[in-house]
Amino acid sequence: MQNPFDRELEDRLVRYAAIDSQSDEDSPSSPSTDVQFDILRLLETELTEIGAQDVRLTDYGAVLATIPGTVPGPTIGLLAHVDTAPQFNATGVKPRVVRGYNGGDITFPDDASLVLSPEAYPYLAQKQGHDIITASGTTLLGADDKAGVSIIMTAARHLLENPDIPHGPIRIAFTPDEEIGRGVAEALPKDLGADFAYTFDGGKMGEIEYETFSADAAEITVTGVSIHPGFAKGKMVNAIHLASKIIETLPQATMTPEVTDGVDGFWHATEMTGGSSEMKIKIILRDFEREGLAEKGEMLRQVCAAVQATEPRATITCDIRPQYRNMRYWLEQDMTPVDLARDACRKLGMEPVSVPIRGGTDGSRLTEMGVPTPNLFTGMQNIHGPLEWISVQDMAVATEFCLTLLGLAAEEA
Repeated sequence: MQNPFDRELEDRLVRYAAIDSQSDEDSPSSPSTDVQFDILRLLETELTEIGAQDVRLTDYGAVLATIPGTVPGPTIGLLAHVDTAPQFNATGVKPRVVRGYNGGDITFPDDASLVLSPEAYPYLAQKQGHDIITASGTTLLGADDKAGVSIIMTAARHLLENPDIPHGPIRIAFTPDEEIGRGVAEALPKDLGADFAYTFDGGKMGEIEYETFSADAAEITVTGVSIHPGFAKGKMVNAIHLASKIIETLPQATMTPEVTDGVDGFWHATEMTGGSSEMKIKIILRDFEREGLAEKGEMLRQVCAAVQATEPRATITCDIRPQYRNMRYWLEQDMTPVDLARDACRKLGMEPVSVPIRGGTDGSRLTEMGVPTPNLFTGMQNIHGPLEWISVQDMAVATEFCLTLLGLAAEEA
């Protein structure tokens, strides 16, 4: 039986995913890319059209809006991010819908070698009969997090069209630059004005996440000595060789993403650019505990110092900046938002699942800044790559879950 939200969610995600909104870590602006304004302005218009109040696009690139409460209750924030990940091609996304998925392999029109298989991805095997949205094979889809945007917009439209539904005040925020760790501007917590909030930026049905990585970002600059190679003996210091030595010295068999899972942290080289005279290495550091994160930062500094000691004519700098911290440190002091979400999940007949996120969300920063913000499921899978997919029916369940949660919050007020 078709859920009344199915077609609206499908339409929204297909439309939103086709809009290029990739963020750029190297850009100093906010948002980091002008293309993000295309979807931000569209959402600003659509929120106004469905009757939301206080709709505005802030100078830091977030779209904010209010759905007035119909009964007294806490002010709850609903958030999703509009940017797509820089790690894979996100330009020219062509979403397509596989209707009534038959349970077999899904192939892609623009890359015949690409296969989305239920054997490789068992969650897909559970979605036989569902409508599956993917990209065409050469881009990511962008369900991360345009699925969250679609769910919040659909729930907002439903509430505004049905003012008899009891709920407290709701604040909506669609943010830029989450994928590069800059989605939460200093002004956002105050501008949001929520007692607590939720990001819709999670995966499988029933997942309610309140524990994330803590994260730092490092940039290593290696400056060598440049001279014509024909006259270089005893004089040249090749920055490429020293940068390579840094990577080779770091622990790769035990502490990189490809060999860690569960609650293990890692270091991950994301970019290495330059030439013989100067090289830059970008590395992200992740751990669930503050102490573990600090240890990884110190390890990185020690490796740089050790390589520097082998060649005093070179200059090696290692700058580490904080990105976000594990939201568990604050949420475990007051689990009200998490318990409310779990109750809503059970009311819909789902058993809630809480596992640590091997990543972070805007909620990590918001929670650290005083707005408790767990992360909730949308159904998105295989994010940040060409095999990204989502079930329309999972999104419909997430929308029902959002509405149920808002109703429970009003009941318990």
